[in-house]
Order: sequence, then C-alpha cells, then structure tokens
Amino acid sequence: MYILFVHSYCTIGTMMKLFSLQVYLGIFLVLLCMVSSVCSADVKTFNVVDFGAAGDGRTDDSPAFLKAWKAVCQSESSRVILVIPKRMKFLLTPLTFDGPCKPSQIHIQVSGNIIAPSKSGWKGRAINAWLTFSNINHLTVNGNGVFDGQGHVWWSNPCLDDNTSQGTQCKGPTALIFRRCDRLRIRGVTLIRSARSHMILTACNEVSIANIRIMAPGDSPNTDGIDISASKNVRIHNSLIATGDDCIAIGGGSSNIKISGIACGPGHGISIGSLGEGGFEVVEDVNVRNCTIKDTLTGVRIKTWQGGKGYARRISFEGIKLVAVNNPIIIDQFYCPSRVNCKNDTAAVALSDITFRGILGTSLMDEVINLSCSETVGCKNILLDRVYISSVKGNPVHAKCINAHGRYTHTKPAVKCLLPP
Repeated sequence: MYILFVHSYCTIGTMMKLFSLQVYLGIFLVLLCMVSSVCSADVKTFNVVDFGAAGDGRTDDSPAFLKAWKAVCQSESSRVILVIPKRMKFLLTPLTFDGPCKPSQIHIQVSGNIIAPSKSGWKGRAINAWLTFSNINHLTVNGNGVFDGQGHVWWSNPCLDDNTSQGTQCKGPTALIFRRCDRLRIRGVTLIRSARSHMILTACNEVSIANIRIMAPGDSPNTDGIDISASKNVRIHNSLIATGDDCIAIGGGSSNIKISGIACGPGHGISIGSLGEGGFEVVEDVNVRNCTIKDTLTGVRIKTWQGGKGYARRISFEGIKLVAVNNPIIIDQFYCPSRVNCKNDTAAVALSDITFRGILGTSLMDEVINLSCSETVGCKNILLDRVYISSVKGNPVHAKCINAHGRYTHTKPAVKCLLPP
C-alpha cells in the first residue's frame, strides 16, 4: 500500500512537472512570436509559378510577376514571402513594383535567375530602368539568385555624353532602382551585366546591403555598382563589386553612409559625387573603411563640378588597401569627364573635414595623391594620417595640391603642398 502510494505520488508529481514545462514552453513561444514575428500563422507565401510564370528563359513572365505582386501587395497577412524558385530562368521586360502595400513586411526570395530582354524587347518602352521598386517599406530582397541585365547588347553604343533625346535611347537602362523604400534589406543576390548602373538607391532611409556580388567587364561603360542619392542611414558591407565604373558612388542629398568590407575592382573605385552639376547639393557623414581596391582607375575620390553649390563634409576613408590603382587618392573640383565645353566658374561645392587614414598599397601612376580644390573656395581641414603608397614600377612618388588646407602625419609621400589649416 505504501509502495503504491509513493508510486502514485511520483507519477502525479512527474505529470505536474511536465504540465508546468508545457505551460512555460507555450508562454515562451507566444513571447517569441510577439518579439520576433517568427510565427507562421500570419505569414503567407506566394510563388510566381503559381501565377503562370514559365521560367524557361524565353517566355515573357512579366504578366505573371505583376499578378503575383498584386497578390503580395494586397495580402491581409502581416508578413508575405514572394518566391522566385531555383533552377528556373525568368525573362522580364521593364517592370515597376509599386507600393505602398498592406503587409508590414515583404520578403522577395530570389533563388532562380531573372534576365532582361534583348534590345528588341525594349522597343517602344522607356529606356531608363529595368526593374523598379517604389514606395515599399520593410522590403527584403535576398537569396542566391541572379539578376542578369544583358547589358552587352548596349555597351557598343558611343552616346554616353549625348544628352539629346536620341542619346537617352541608346545609353541603356539601370538594372535595379529602389525609390522611397525605407528599411530596405538586400542580401546574397548577384547582379551581372547591367546596361548602365546596376543598382540605384534614391530617397531611401535605413538601408542595409550585405554579401552581394555585382559584376560586369572592366571596359563596360557607365556600369556603376551602387549609386546612392538623396538617401540616409545606408550601410553597405562585405560585398564584391567588379564593374566598368564606380564601385559605389554617393550623390547629393545623402548622409550617414557607412561602407565596409568591399572588394572593389575593376572599376573606378569608391567615389563621393559627382556633385554640383545640378546646382546645390549636400553630402555629409560618410565613412568608408576596411575595403580593398584593386586594378581601378581611381581609388578613393571626391569629384565636383565647377559652378556647383552646397557642401560635402565629415567624410573619412580608413583602412583602405590599394593594389595597382591608377590614381589612389583624389579630390577633383574640376570634374569634367567629357573634357568638352568644361565650365570655368568660381563657384564650387565646399569641401571640409575630410580624412584619409590607414591607406596603403601600390599605384600605377607616380602622382599618388592629387588634392585639386577650387581656387576660390578651397578645401578645409584635410587630414592624411598613416598613408603609404608606392609605385608598382618602383619610381619615386609625389603629391599635388591646389588650394588644399590641412595637415599630414606619417605619410609617404610627404604632402608638403598642403596649406596651413
């Protein structure tokens, strides 16, 4: 009897403990759902194939993608996933994915390949952008899929400096444009062979881009990796960008930009600007650090047009490794790439508080530092610290300055042309 009582008591105790454990586990899962939104009850998944996408690389899948996007954007679920499946190739003509949308978070899972049409597929269409995402907050684009801009059909056109209507028809489209997309996340995807810039961020806030690849031949014209304009709080890190123009270019209206862990090259390096061509422009609080720049036309650069207004300030380049770069460190306030009908104007974008620190490597040119500032406005508070650049050919290297004010420490070559602060 005593043994039976003890056995019953132990069984009840064990059951109570199990019950308590289940209660605690249930509470934990509820809290986890509330905090991290991992519950699947309010997550809805859409697959472009279910909307008629063929994924054979020949059929125009644009209508299917638009149907899928309409379903995604109007979904009553708080979190929505749009699946672009692997081992398939989707041909898309120019499309715009518009918001605002009902879900609080939209996730585009790119596992397959997305390809642009041949040049004949653009007939009768606006030739400025291939895929545009507009007014979509909390958008995530990730996966190991590829966006292929098929830009090789455009690159032979000699009209990059033609601003007439005919010129706009032959420059080719930007591959991806994100316009007014706040809290944007881009992860893992690959962009190749864009006709023009691979990605443009404009009027976006709180953007994070990581672990992506952008690739085009080094001689492909105007194929910037990422262009940023009128955007703030942007972080780009741990990515490979190898193109025919700027790996990353930061344009007017941008602030609080952090770039790190970028392998850049070939291309034109990492640039601020160009600024001032369109009038008053501002860039501030930019930090570029721990990047490798290899086989590029320039290394780290700030470029502005004569006649511009505004300012660029609090800009730092730190921990940069240079490998066989043509023009490692440049401030160019006489920017005029066409070298035709260049302005000769006393107005200029004011540059100040610019730091080059911990930069080392090799140059193909003997002039490794060029600080060419406006003769009327000048550059203020430039600091070069621990900058060591040598010639690939073993030649003596030197610096050049025009109206640049600041100081240098532990720098080779010595920047004796700097004017007092």
